[in-house]
Amino acid sequence: MFQHFLRFILVPFVGISSFLLFCLRVRFLNIRKASRREQIRGNHDKRSNKKPLLIGFFHPNCSAGGGGERVLWSVVSVLGKLCDRGMEIGVIIYTTDGIGDEGMDGYEKRVFDHALSRFSINVPTTLSIRFVHVKKLQQGPRSMIGQSIDSMKLAYRSLIVATPDIFFDTTGCAFTFIIAKIVAGCKVAAYVHYPTISTDMLQLVWERRPTYNNDNAIVASPLKSYLKVLYYVCFAVCYGLVGSLSDLVLTNSTWTCNHIRSLWMMAKSIIIIFPPCDTKSLLNLPIQNRQKYIMSIGQFRPEKDHMLQMKAFSLLAKNNNFKDVKLLLIGSCRGSGDESRVQELKALSKSLGIEDRVEFVVNQPFSVLKKWFGIASVGLHTMWNEHFGIGVVEMMAAGLITIAHNSGGPRSDIILSGETGYLASTAEEYANVMKAVFSQDKNDVQFLQMREKGRASAQRFSDDVFATSLEKILLESNILQRY
Repeated sequence: MFQHFLRFILVPFVGISSFLLFCLRVRFLNIRKASRREQIRGNHDKRSNKKPLLIGFFHPNCSAGGGGERVLWSVVSVLGKLCDRGMEIGVIIYTTDGIGDEGMDGYEKRVFDHALSRFSINVPTTLSIRFVHVKKLQQGPRSMIGQSIDSMKLAYRSLIVATPDIFFDTTGCAFTFIIAKIVAGCKVAAYVHYPTISTDMLQLVWERRPTYNNDNAIVASPLKSYLKVLYYVCFAVCYGLVGSLSDLVLTNSTWTCNHIRSLWMMAKSIIIIFPPCDTKSLLNLPIQNRQKYIMSIGQFRPEKDHMLQMKAFSLLAKNNNFKDVKLLLIGSCRGSGDESRVQELKALSKSLGIEDRVEFVVNQPFSVLKKWFGIASVGLHTMWNEHFGIGVVEMMAAGLITIAHNSGGPRSDIILSGETGYLASTAEEYANVMKAVFSQDKNDVQFLQMREKGRASAQRFSDDVFATSLEKILLESNILQRY
Protein backbone atom coordinates (compact mmCIF):
# COMPACT_ATOMS: atom_id res chain seq x y z
CA MET A 1 0.00 0.00 0.00
CA PHE A 2 2.79 2.38 0.97
CA GLN A 3 4.69 1.60 -2.23
CA HIS A 4 1.60 2.41 -4.29
CA PHE A 5 1.25 5.68 -2.40
CA LEU A 6 4.90 6.59 -3.09
CA ARG A 7 4.47 5.73 -6.77
CA PHE A 8 1.32 7.84 -6.93
CA ILE A 9 3.21 10.82 -5.48
CA LEU A 10 6.71 10.42 -6.94
CA VAL A 11 5.95 9.60 -10.58
CA PRO A 12 3.95 12.79 -11.24
CA PHE A 13 6.49 14.82 -9.23
CA VAL A 14 9.45 13.52 -11.26
CA GLY A 15 7.56 14.01 -14.52
CA ILE A 16 6.50 17.56 -13.73
CA SER A 17 9.97 18.47 -12.42
CA SER A 18 11.65 17.12 -15.57
CA PHE A 19 9.25 19.06 -17.79
CA LEU A 20 9.83 22.29 -15.84
CA LEU A 21 13.61 21.88 -16.01
CA PHE A 22 13.37 21.26 -19.77
CA CYS A 23 11.31 24.45 -20.20
CA LEU A 24 13.73 26.37 -18.01
CA ARG A 25 16.70 25.19 -20.08
CA VAL A 26 15.00 26.17 -23.34
CA ARG A 27 14.24 29.61 -21.94
CA PHE A 28 17.80 29.91 -20.66
CA LEU A 29 19.29 29.05 -24.05
CA ASN A 30 17.00 31.50 -25.83
CA ILE A 31 18.05 34.31 -23.51
CA ARG A 32 21.69 33.33 -23.97
CA LYS A 33 21.52 33.72 -27.76
CA ALA A 34 22.79 37.25 -27.38
CA SER A 35 25.78 35.80 -25.60
CA ARG A 36 28.17 37.97 -23.62
CA ARG A 37 30.68 35.20 -23.42
CA GLU A 38 32.99 36.69 -26.06
CA GLN A 39 33.19 39.94 -24.09
CA ILE A 40 34.84 38.06 -21.24
CA ARG A 41 37.11 36.17 -23.56
CA GLY A 42 38.12 39.18 -25.60
CA ASN A 43 41.27 39.96 -23.64
CA HIS A 44 42.48 36.38 -24.02
CA ASP A 45 41.68 36.12 -27.69
CA LYS A 46 44.08 38.98 -28.43
CA ARG A 47 46.93 36.91 -27.04
CA SER A 48 45.90 33.48 -28.23
CA ASN A 49 43.69 31.74 -30.75
CA LYS A 50 42.54 29.44 -27.98
CA LYS A 51 39.45 30.30 -26.01
CA PRO A 52 40.15 30.26 -22.28
CA LEU A 53 38.46 27.90 -19.90
CA LEU A 54 35.96 30.00 -17.94
CA ILE A 55 35.56 29.24 -14.24
CA GLY A 56 32.65 30.96 -12.48
CA PHE A 57 32.72 31.27 -8.70
CA PHE A 58 29.38 31.56 -6.93
CA HIS A 59 30.22 33.66 -3.87
CA PRO A 60 27.56 36.31 -3.12
CA ASN A 61 29.62 38.04 -0.38
CA CYS A 62 33.07 37.88 -1.94
CA SER A 63 34.23 41.15 -0.33
CA ALA A 64 33.76 39.88 3.23
CA GLY A 65 36.69 38.87 5.43
CA GLY A 66 35.90 35.37 6.68
CA GLY A 67 37.34 31.92 6.12
CA GLY A 68 35.13 31.35 3.07
CA GLU A 69 36.58 34.43 1.37
CA ARG A 70 40.12 33.30 2.21
CA VAL A 71 39.36 30.04 0.38
CA LEU A 72 37.89 31.91 -2.61
CA TRP A 73 40.88 34.20 -3.13
CA SER A 74 43.34 31.38 -2.45
CA VAL A 75 41.73 29.34 -5.24
CA VAL A 76 41.83 32.38 -7.56
CA SER A 77 45.51 32.83 -6.70
CA VAL A 78 46.26 29.21 -7.65
CA LEU A 79 44.42 29.68 -10.96
CA GLY A 80 46.56 32.77 -11.56
CA LYS A 81 49.71 30.67 -11.17
CA LEU A 82 48.36 28.12 -13.66
CA CYS A 83 47.57 30.98 -16.05
CA ASP A 84 51.14 32.29 -15.71
CA ARG A 85 52.40 28.85 -16.72
CA GLY A 86 50.47 28.99 -19.99
CA MET A 87 47.04 27.59 -19.15
CA GLU A 88 44.26 29.63 -20.76
CA ILE A 89 41.89 30.48 -17.89
CA GLY A 90 39.33 33.22 -17.26
CA VAL A 91 37.48 33.84 -13.99
CA ILE A 92 33.97 35.09 -13.31
CA ILE A 93 32.83 35.91 -9.76
CA TYR A 94 29.08 36.08 -9.14
CA THR A 95 28.38 38.39 -6.23
CA THR A 96 25.67 40.49 -4.60
CA ASP A 97 28.27 42.95 -3.29
CA GLY A 98 28.83 46.38 -4.80
CA ILE A 99 25.14 47.20 -5.33
CA GLY A 100 24.29 50.12 -3.07
CA ASP A 101 26.52 51.33 -0.23
CA GLU A 102 29.73 52.52 -1.90
CA GLY A 103 28.47 51.45 -5.30
CA MET A 104 30.36 49.66 -8.06
CA ASP A 105 32.78 52.48 -8.89
CA GLY A 106 36.21 51.19 -7.98
CA TYR A 107 34.68 47.97 -6.66
CA GLU A 108 37.30 45.68 -8.19
CA LYS A 109 40.18 47.65 -6.67
CA ARG A 110 38.50 47.74 -3.25
CA VAL A 111 37.99 43.97 -3.28
CA PHE A 112 41.53 43.21 -4.41
CA ASP A 113 43.00 45.62 -1.85
CA HIS A 114 40.90 43.98 0.86
CA ALA A 115 42.12 40.51 -0.15
CA LEU A 116 45.70 41.78 0.18
CA SER A 117 45.25 43.55 3.51
CA ARG A 118 43.04 40.92 5.16
CA PHE A 119 44.51 37.69 3.77
CA SER A 120 47.89 38.78 2.34
CA ILE A 121 46.72 37.40 -1.02
CA ASN A 122 47.85 39.34 -4.07
CA VAL A 123 45.25 38.70 -6.77
CA PRO A 124 47.19 37.99 -9.98
CA THR A 125 46.91 40.76 -12.57
CA THR A 126 47.61 38.33 -15.43
CA LEU A 127 44.35 36.49 -14.75
CA SER A 128 41.24 37.87 -16.47
CA ILE A 129 38.60 38.39 -13.73
CA ARG A 130 35.08 39.68 -14.26
CA PHE A 131 32.56 40.42 -11.52
CA VAL A 132 28.89 39.76 -12.22
CA HIS A 133 26.77 41.75 -9.78
CA VAL A 134 23.36 40.30 -8.96
CA LYS A 135 20.77 42.04 -6.83
CA LYS A 136 20.20 40.49 -3.39
CA LEU A 137 16.99 38.62 -2.73
CA GLN A 138 14.85 38.66 0.40
CA GLN A 139 16.72 39.48 3.61
CA GLY A 140 16.12 38.14 7.12
CA PRO A 141 15.66 34.62 8.54
CA ARG A 142 14.78 31.95 6.00
CA SER A 143 14.10 28.24 6.19
CA MET A 144 16.50 25.79 4.54
CA ILE A 145 14.07 25.38 1.65
CA GLY A 146 13.66 29.15 1.32
CA GLN A 147 17.42 29.69 1.29
CA SER A 148 17.86 26.93 -1.29
CA ILE A 149 15.22 28.40 -3.62
CA ASP A 150 16.79 31.86 -3.25
CA SER A 151 20.23 30.46 -4.16
CA MET A 152 18.77 28.86 -7.31
CA LYS A 153 17.23 32.19 -8.33
CA LEU A 154 20.57 33.94 -7.83
CA ALA A 155 22.38 31.27 -9.82
CA TYR A 156 19.91 31.54 -12.70
CA ARG A 157 20.23 35.33 -12.85
CA SER A 158 24.03 35.03 -12.67
CA LEU A 159 24.43 32.39 -15.35
CA ILE A 160 22.18 34.22 -17.81
CA VAL A 161 24.64 37.12 -17.72
CA ALA A 162 27.75 34.96 -18.13
CA THR A 163 27.90 31.19 -18.48
CA PRO A 164 31.22 29.52 -17.54
CA ASP A 165 32.61 26.13 -18.47
CA ILE A 166 32.97 25.26 -14.78
CA PHE A 167 30.60 26.47 -12.08
CA PHE A 168 32.49 26.57 -8.75
CA ASP A 169 30.39 27.00 -5.60
CA THR A 170 32.42 28.18 -2.61
CA THR A 171 29.52 29.00 -0.26
CA GLY A 172 27.72 25.69 0.27
CA CYS A 173 24.72 26.42 -1.98
CA ALA A 174 24.26 22.92 -3.40
CA PHE A 175 20.86 23.59 -4.97
CA THR A 176 22.55 25.93 -7.45
CA PHE A 177 23.96 22.76 -9.05
CA ILE A 178 20.55 22.15 -10.64
CA ILE A 179 20.76 25.44 -12.52
CA ALA A 180 24.46 25.12 -13.35
CA LYS A 181 24.48 21.48 -14.46
CA ILE A 182 21.04 20.79 -15.91
CA VAL A 183 19.95 24.21 -17.14
CA ALA A 184 23.26 25.87 -18.10
CA GLY A 185 25.24 22.72 -18.96
CA CYS A 186 28.33 23.53 -16.87
CA LYS A 187 30.70 21.23 -15.08
CA VAL A 188 30.21 21.65 -11.32
CA ALA A 189 32.85 21.92 -8.61
CA ALA A 190 32.35 22.84 -4.96
CA TYR A 191 34.30 23.64 -1.83
CA VAL A 192 32.11 22.55 1.08
CA HIS A 193 32.77 24.18 4.44
CA TYR A 194 29.91 22.32 6.12
CA PRO A 195 26.89 20.24 5.10
CA THR A 196 23.61 22.15 5.06
CA ILE A 197 22.06 19.21 6.89
CA SER A 198 23.66 16.25 8.65
CA THR A 199 22.76 13.08 10.51
CA ASP A 200 23.83 14.86 13.70
CA MET A 201 21.08 17.45 13.16
CA LEU A 202 18.54 14.68 12.61
CA GLN A 203 19.66 12.90 15.76
CA LEU A 204 19.34 16.06 17.86
CA VAL A 205 15.74 16.55 16.80
CA TRP A 206 14.89 12.85 17.10
CA GLU A 207 16.27 12.73 20.65
CA ARG A 208 14.47 16.02 21.39
CA ARG A 209 17.56 17.77 22.69
CA PRO A 210 17.34 21.59 22.89
CA THR A 211 19.98 23.58 21.04
CA TYR A 212 20.34 26.86 19.16
CA ASN A 213 18.45 25.49 16.10
CA ASN A 214 16.01 23.25 17.99
CA ASP A 215 14.10 25.41 20.45
CA ASN A 216 12.19 24.27 23.52
CA ALA A 217 8.77 24.65 21.88
CA ILE A 218 9.67 21.88 19.41
CA VAL A 219 11.50 19.77 22.00
CA ALA A 220 8.44 19.79 24.27
CA SER A 221 6.12 18.53 21.52
CA PRO A 222 6.46 14.96 20.17
CA LEU A 223 4.31 15.88 17.16
CA LYS A 224 6.38 18.96 16.26
CA SER A 225 9.60 16.97 16.71
CA TYR A 226 8.30 14.22 14.42
CA LEU A 227 7.25 16.73 11.76
CA LYS A 228 10.64 18.46 11.96
CA VAL A 229 12.43 15.11 11.55
CA LEU A 230 10.25 14.38 8.52
CA TYR A 231 11.08 17.81 7.09
CA TYR A 232 14.80 17.22 7.67
CA VAL A 233 14.69 13.75 6.08
CA CYS A 234 12.94 15.06 2.97
CA PHE A 235 15.39 17.92 2.71
CA ALA A 236 18.35 15.55 3.21
CA VAL A 237 17.16 13.36 0.32
CA CYS A 238 16.88 16.38 -1.99
CA TYR A 239 20.23 17.70 -0.75
CA GLY A 240 21.84 14.36 -1.55
CA LEU A 241 20.39 14.31 -5.05
CA VAL A 242 21.50 17.83 -6.01
CA GLY A 243 24.93 17.32 -4.42
CA SER A 244 25.40 14.22 -6.55
CA LEU A 245 25.34 16.41 -9.67
CA SER A 246 28.85 17.67 -8.83
CA ASP A 247 31.94 16.64 -10.78
CA LEU A 248 34.48 17.57 -8.09
CA VAL A 249 33.83 18.14 -4.39
CA LEU A 250 36.45 19.52 -2.02
CA THR A 251 35.69 19.34 1.71
CA ASN A 252 37.42 21.16 4.53
CA SER A 253 37.75 18.33 7.07
CA THR A 254 37.32 14.63 7.73
CA TRP A 255 34.10 15.39 9.60
CA THR A 256 32.61 17.30 6.67
CA CYS A 257 33.86 14.75 4.16
CA ASN A 258 32.23 11.83 5.98
CA HIS A 259 28.87 13.61 6.11
CA ILE A 260 29.03 14.69 2.47
CA ARG A 261 29.94 11.18 1.34
CA SER A 262 26.96 9.78 3.23
CA LEU A 263 24.63 12.27 1.52
CA TRP A 264 26.10 12.92 -1.94
CA MET A 265 26.52 9.24 -2.67
CA MET A 266 26.60 9.62 -6.46
CA ALA A 267 29.07 12.51 -6.61
CA LYS A 268 32.02 11.68 -8.86
CA SER A 269 34.89 12.74 -6.61
CA ILE A 270 34.94 13.89 -2.96
CA ILE A 271 38.32 14.94 -1.56
CA ILE A 272 39.55 16.48 1.70
CA ILE A 273 41.64 19.64 1.41
CA PHE A 274 42.07 21.62 4.61
CA PRO A 275 41.29 25.35 4.30
CA PRO A 276 44.16 27.86 4.17
CA CYS A 277 44.95 29.36 7.57
CA ASP A 278 47.03 32.40 8.45
CA THR A 279 49.85 30.65 10.31
CA LYS A 280 52.86 32.46 8.84
CA SER A 281 52.14 35.84 10.44
CA LEU A 282 51.79 34.23 13.88
CA LEU A 283 55.04 32.25 13.94
CA ASN A 284 57.15 35.07 15.35
CA LEU A 285 55.00 35.59 18.43
CA PRO A 286 56.81 34.59 21.64
CA ILE A 287 55.67 31.47 23.45
CA GLN A 288 57.33 32.32 26.78
CA ASN A 289 56.21 34.70 29.53
CA ARG A 290 52.54 34.60 28.55
CA GLN A 291 50.10 36.48 30.75
CA LYS A 292 47.18 34.92 32.62
CA TYR A 293 44.58 35.46 29.95
CA ILE A 294 42.25 32.87 28.44
CA MET A 295 41.12 34.03 25.00
CA SER A 296 38.32 32.94 22.72
CA ILE A 297 37.92 34.01 19.09
CA GLY A 298 34.86 33.73 16.88
CA GLN A 299 31.70 35.52 15.84
CA PHE A 300 29.12 35.94 18.58
CA ARG A 301 26.81 33.36 17.03
CA PRO A 302 24.72 30.97 19.14
CA GLU A 303 26.48 27.84 17.86
CA LYS A 304 29.84 29.11 19.18
CA ASP A 305 28.46 28.43 22.68
CA HIS A 306 30.13 31.28 24.56
CA MET A 307 27.88 30.41 27.51
CA LEU A 308 29.82 27.17 27.99
CA GLN A 309 33.01 29.23 28.14
CA MET A 310 31.49 31.44 30.82
CA LYS A 311 30.36 28.48 32.91
CA ALA A 312 33.75 26.77 32.63
CA PHE A 313 35.56 29.95 33.60
CA SER A 314 33.24 30.51 36.57
CA LEU A 315 34.27 27.09 37.91
CA LEU A 316 37.91 28.12 37.63
CA ALA A 317 37.21 31.50 39.21
CA LYS A 318 35.76 29.91 42.37
CA ASN A 319 39.27 28.81 43.32
CA ASN A 320 41.20 31.67 44.93
CA ASN A 321 44.43 30.31 43.51
CA PHE A 322 43.34 31.59 40.09
CA LYS A 323 41.90 34.98 41.04
CA ASP A 324 44.26 36.84 38.68
CA VAL A 325 43.21 34.85 35.58
CA LYS A 326 40.95 36.68 33.11
CA LEU A 327 38.71 35.58 30.23
CA LEU A 328 38.87 37.51 26.96
CA LEU A 329 36.09 37.09 24.37
CA ILE A 330 37.14 38.40 20.96
CA GLY A 331 34.71 38.34 18.06
CA SER A 332 32.54 40.17 15.59
CA CYS A 333 28.83 40.90 15.44
CA ARG A 334 26.94 40.42 12.16
CA GLY A 335 23.96 42.49 13.27
CA SER A 336 21.51 43.27 16.05
CA GLY A 337 21.03 39.61 16.93
CA ASP A 338 24.71 39.12 17.71
CA GLU A 339 24.86 42.44 19.55
CA SER A 340 21.98 41.31 21.76
CA ARG A 341 23.85 38.07 22.41
CA VAL A 342 26.87 40.04 23.66
CA GLN A 343 24.61 41.85 26.13
CA GLU A 344 23.21 38.50 27.27
CA LEU A 345 26.73 37.21 27.86
CA LYS A 346 27.59 40.31 29.88
CA ALA A 347 24.46 39.74 31.98
CA LEU A 348 25.47 36.10 32.45
CA SER A 349 28.95 37.09 33.61
CA LYS A 350 27.35 39.36 36.20
CA SER A 351 25.02 36.63 37.45
CA LEU A 352 27.99 34.26 37.75
CA GLY A 353 29.96 36.86 39.69
CA ILE A 354 32.80 37.09 37.16
CA GLU A 355 31.95 40.35 35.35
CA ASP A 356 35.13 42.07 36.59
CA ARG A 357 37.24 39.26 35.13
CA VAL A 358 35.65 38.98 31.68
CA GLU A 359 36.55 41.36 28.86
CA PHE A 360 34.82 41.73 25.48
CA VAL A 361 36.68 42.84 22.34
CA VAL A 362 34.09 43.33 19.61
CA ASN A 363 34.52 44.18 15.91
CA GLN A 364 38.20 45.04 16.13
CA PRO A 365 40.76 44.75 13.31
CA PHE A 366 43.15 41.83 12.95
CA SER A 367 46.00 43.87 14.43
CA VAL A 368 44.19 43.89 17.80
CA LEU A 369 43.56 40.15 17.58
CA LYS A 370 47.23 39.54 16.77
CA LYS A 371 48.30 41.59 19.80
CA TRP A 372 46.24 39.37 22.09
CA PHE A 373 47.55 36.26 20.33
CA GLY A 374 50.97 37.24 21.65
CA ILE A 375 49.77 37.93 25.20
CA ALA A 376 47.25 35.24 26.18
CA SER A 377 48.28 31.89 27.58
CA VAL A 378 45.26 29.68 26.80
CA GLY A 379 42.93 29.51 23.78
CA LEU A 380 39.34 28.37 24.24
CA HIS A 381 36.97 26.85 21.66
CA THR A 382 33.55 25.42 22.59
CA MET A 383 31.53 24.91 19.40
CA TRP A 384 30.02 21.44 19.14
CA ASN A 385 30.80 19.76 15.81
CA GLU A 386 32.83 22.64 14.44
CA HIS A 387 33.22 21.72 10.79
CA PHE A 388 36.92 22.50 10.77
CA GLY A 389 38.19 25.16 13.20
CA ILE A 390 40.34 27.88 11.62
CA GLY A 391 40.35 29.75 14.95
CA VAL A 392 41.71 26.64 16.66
CA VAL A 393 44.58 26.45 14.14
CA GLU A 394 45.36 30.15 14.58
CA MET A 395 45.53 29.83 18.36
CA MET A 396 47.89 26.86 18.05
CA ALA A 397 50.06 28.73 15.52
CA ALA A 398 50.22 31.68 17.91
CA GLY A 399 51.61 29.42 20.66
CA LEU A 400 48.56 29.19 22.93
CA ILE A 401 47.66 26.10 24.93
CA THR A 402 44.47 25.38 23.00
CA ILE A 403 41.43 23.65 24.49
CA ALA A 404 38.86 22.75 21.82
CA HIS A 405 35.56 20.92 21.81
CA ASN A 406 35.90 17.15 21.61
CA SER A 407 33.98 16.83 18.33
CA GLY A 408 34.03 17.74 14.65
CA GLY A 409 37.15 19.02 12.91
CA PRO A 410 39.22 19.80 16.05
CA ARG A 411 38.97 16.17 17.15
CA SER A 412 39.29 14.50 13.73
CA ASP A 413 42.02 16.64 12.17
CA ILE A 414 43.58 19.33 14.34
CA ILE A 415 44.34 18.47 17.98
CA LEU A 416 46.06 15.42 19.41
CA SER A 417 44.84 15.73 22.99
CA GLY A 418 47.65 15.90 25.51
CA GLU A 419 50.25 16.47 22.77
CA THR A 420 49.35 19.53 20.69
CA GLY A 421 46.48 20.80 22.87
CA TYR A 422 43.46 19.47 24.74
CA LEU A 423 39.92 18.36 23.97
CA ALA A 424 36.97 18.81 26.32
CA SER A 425 33.17 18.65 26.24
CA THR A 426 31.74 19.82 29.58
CA ALA A 427 32.32 22.89 31.70
CA GLU A 428 34.02 20.71 34.29
CA GLU A 429 36.43 19.24 31.71
CA TYR A 430 37.37 22.68 30.41
CA ALA A 431 37.86 24.00 33.95
CA ASN A 432 40.09 21.05 34.91
CA VAL A 433 42.42 21.67 31.95
CA MET A 434 42.61 25.39 32.71
CA LYS A 435 43.42 24.61 36.36
CA ALA A 436 46.21 22.28 35.26
CA VAL A 437 47.74 24.95 33.00
CA PHE A 438 47.60 27.81 35.49
CA SER A 439 48.76 25.65 38.39
CA GLN A 440 52.20 25.48 36.76
CA ASP A 441 54.80 28.17 36.17
CA LYS A 442 54.10 30.12 32.97
CA ASN A 443 57.36 28.80 31.51
CA ASP A 444 56.83 25.21 32.63
CA VAL A 445 58.81 22.90 30.32
CA GLN A 446 55.89 20.54 29.67
CA PHE A 447 53.59 23.33 28.49
CA LEU A 448 56.33 25.10 26.53
CA GLN A 449 56.82 21.85 24.61
CA MET A 450 53.07 21.62 24.00
CA ARG A 451 53.04 25.18 22.66
CA GLU A 452 55.89 24.34 20.29
CA LYS A 453 54.25 21.09 19.14
CA GLY A 454 50.95 22.87 18.59
CA ARG A 455 52.63 25.58 16.53
CA ALA A 456 54.49 23.01 14.42
CA SER A 457 51.30 20.97 13.91
CA ALA A 458 49.42 24.07 12.73
CA GLN A 459 51.74 24.40 9.74
CA ARG A 460 49.86 21.52 8.10
CA PHE A 461 47.11 24.04 7.40
CA SER A 462 49.15 26.92 5.98
CA ASP A 463 48.38 28.91 2.82
CA ASP A 464 51.31 27.29 1.02
CA VAL A 465 50.16 23.74 1.81
CA PHE A 466 46.65 24.59 0.57
CA ALA A 467 47.96 26.07 -2.70
CA THR A 468 50.19 23.06 -3.43
CA SER A 469 47.43 20.56 -2.61
CA LEU A 470 44.78 22.39 -4.64
CA GLU A 471 46.96 22.67 -7.74
CA LYS A 472 47.67 18.95 -7.62
CA ILE A 473 43.96 18.10 -7.22
CA LEU A 474 42.86 20.37 -10.07
CA LEU A 475 45.43 18.95 -12.47
CA GLU A 476 44.89 15.31 -11.52
CA SER A 477 41.08 15.42 -11.40
CA ASN A 478 40.71 16.50 -15.06
CA ILE A 479 38.12 19.10 -14.01
CA LEU A 480 40.06 21.68 -16.06
CA GLN A 481 39.81 19.62 -19.23
CA ARG A 482 37.14 20.58 -21.72
CA TYR A 483 34.28 18.29 -22.62
